Amino acid sequence: MGINYRRSTKILFIVINLVAAIIFLLACWAPYLNPQKWWALSLIGLGFAFIIVTLLAFIFFWLVFNIRYIFISLIALTIGYKAILVFFAFHNPDKFDYEKQKNTLRVVHWNVGRFTEWKRNNNKGSQTRLKMMDLIKEQNADVICMQEFFHSTDSVYYDNLDYISKELNYPYYYFSWDGDGYKQWVGQIIFSRLPIIDTSMVRFPAPSMPEALLQADILFGKDTIRFYTTHLQSVRFGKEDFERLHRIKKTDETMVEDSKNIFVKLKRGVVRRCIQADMVRQVISTSPYPYILTGDFNDVPNSYTYFTIRDQDLQDAFLETGLGVGRTYSYIAPTLRIDYIFTTRDFAIRQFNRIIKNYSDHYMLVTDVALNK
Repeated sequence: MGINYRRSTKILFIVINLVAAIIFLLACWAPYLNPQKWWALSLIGLGFAFIIVTLLAFIFFWLVFNIRYIFISLIALTIGYKAILVFFAFHNPDKFDYEKQKNTLRVVHWNVGRFTEWKRNNNKGSQTRLKMMDLIKEQNADVICMQEFFHSTDSVYYDNLDYISKELNYPYYYFSWDGDGYKQWVGQIIFSRLPIIDTSMVRFPAPSMPEALLQADILFGKDTIRFYTTHLQSVRFGKEDFERLHRIKKTDETMVEDSKNIFVKLKRGVVRRCIQADMVRQVISTSPYPYILTGDFNDVPNSYTYFTIRDQDLQDAFLETGLGVGRTYSYIAPTLRIDYIFTTRDFAIRQFNRIIKNYSDHYMLVTDVALNK
């Protein structure tokens, strides 16, 4: 009886290990498959960190109980190494040096979440907005790319555009100017202390919020550098959706219905981002200049979105100099890196910083780059 029990238990663990390995390999393959047809595989990537941890746990388990079975996990991890290399950075960065070096360009990317508070007052949201402005000032960046930027020409609301332009000394800017009703504007924006000599914008189809790809050509000494910034389709989770997630974790009686609603939003986001990613790749591939692309992709590194936009020719600033997972979104999971700074290989990435301040629901990213001569 005891022998049969041990044998059955061993077989069960082998099966679970094999299933985890297969799911991991499917997640690694998902970035190469069009989400319009294979959206379910794209969703597996959201649990990529958990799958890796499971495989690593099995390695330690088999080291104790039966070492020959560690190869189930080891083979899977070896096959999927490319997905791991975009998910995890392996550098040991020095402390960020705020003194800019000569011929270095400092770039900030930040989804500011409309600066928390829109109306002029002295509540907690307005105090957070002031802290955000101070944080922007502290970076002393040459170029700032923002998403979910809010501006109003109504005196009841904050005039963030003029404040940053005049008070923080960013005289050049390009804003997408998407009306949000009654003298209110929200969208993407590029601020610069260097002259902007040309701009353009590409609209994405069927947006549920003002999503676009902005382009600004900036003079850096005698060179022209093209900047792109974008915000891709979000899942658009509201308060009710976060409550659904909480109920699902507690295996509430409404779990089936809650899960269905969550999956509908996840599927819609994956499919729309696929179309947008293809558009971004098509546009940036025609740039005649060295370029820098920043964006809130609303997608993880092992996704069709990330692999399509980055392709083989762009550097990921975090992966070049960072360490760890590099989480950029403060809600839901501790492994969500969905904001990025990419550059062409015309640049050397000197340093990178991820500022963990819970002012917005996204963290600010800062990098120093220099043109290779």
